[in-house]
Amino acid sequence: MAHLTREEVLRSGEVSPEYRKAFEARPCNIFGRDFFAHRAARAEHLSKLRHLYLIPAPIPDKVTETMHNVPTRDGSSIRVRVYQPVIGPPEGRSPLIMMYHEGGWSMGDLTDEDLNCRLFARELGAVCVNVEYRSASHVVNLHTMLSYYRLAPEYPFPVGVNDCWDALKWALSMSPYLHATPQRGLIVGGSSAGGNISAIMALLSRDEHLDPPITGQYLSVPALLPSDRVPSHLTPLYQSRSTSTSDPVLGKLNDSGILSIYAPDPNSPLWDPFNHPDGHKGVAKTFFQVGGLDPLRDEAVLYDRKLRESGVLTRFELYAGYGHMFWTNWPELERSEEFVKDTVRGVKWLLEA
Repeated sequence: MAHLTREEVLRSGEVSPEYRKAFEARPCNIFGRDFFAHRAARAEHLSKLRHLYLIPAPIPDKVTETMHNVPTRDGSSIRVRVYQPVIGPPEGRSPLIMMYHEGGWSMGDLTDEDLNCRLFARELGAVCVNVEYRSASHVVNLHTMLSYYRLAPEYPFPVGVNDCWDALKWALSMSPYLHATPQRGLIVGGSSAGGNISAIMALLSRDEHLDPPITGQYLSVPALLPSDRVPSHLTPLYQSRSTSTSDPVLGKLNDSGILSIYAPDPNSPLWDPFNHPDGHKGVAKTFFQVGGLDPLRDEAVLYDRKLRESGVLTRFELYAGYGHMFWTNWPELERSEEFVKDTVRGVKWLLEA
């Protein structure tokens, strides 16, 4: 769609009647009394909905799925799931897509990006690598279970980001064996925290002169600009964090608890892609999907503008009246199905020369 005016962006924050009916009939009950109860409730909630997804399970006649262990720089390893099309693209050259899951840098697993990876392999002939990076609370111990605000993080920042970069380098080194041709296209993508990580991967690709380079980034409802890092002249345009109180997933976003677990360095370019010290010129083309009701809406709008001002080609889809991760929490909605189909179209656009 064409880039929207500020008035259109603000109007997109009015709750859609269809959406309100859905979340009032089935509230998103994922909020526990402490962090670990919240994480468990989130996982259970999503597991009960996946049968409603466009592709609810593996499709072995179309896509093969295999598990792999990827070594990390600290001597550990992480899991990835690789999705390969049974029948590749007509020219026999499958692009490579790396997907990083959501979950506030402290939750989530491979199931969160199964749907997208299956779709990209089936519809676009891509080889997809679904990365289970170590989140801040990946391992539970007695000390961390004391309370939400007294967590001793097992894998704080930047372990998860480093894992994602290590997985990307692994996938490139293994691309002949995975039957992927990253020169045909190398995409990074994810939602929410995964969108943050994807934006960072795209910046690292430019700064580290990755060969072949990342050619596209898919940023879905991404976290891109921390609230304590907003330039003063942009404060009037950074409203959704405080005004989007009707969002049934995030509500009035207060991320102090999650950030106390993740413990990012506020000045690190591995945390805050918006304020990257070297700017954004030369970063890969970008596809955004953003909910108008989402508290993260305005930082995506501002990042889109910053990229375009830096000469980066972007495509922006705004879902007026819908909130954070609405298509996974209410997958039966017509708008949710449209969102998923838009995702495939947008990533296809990223792969076009």
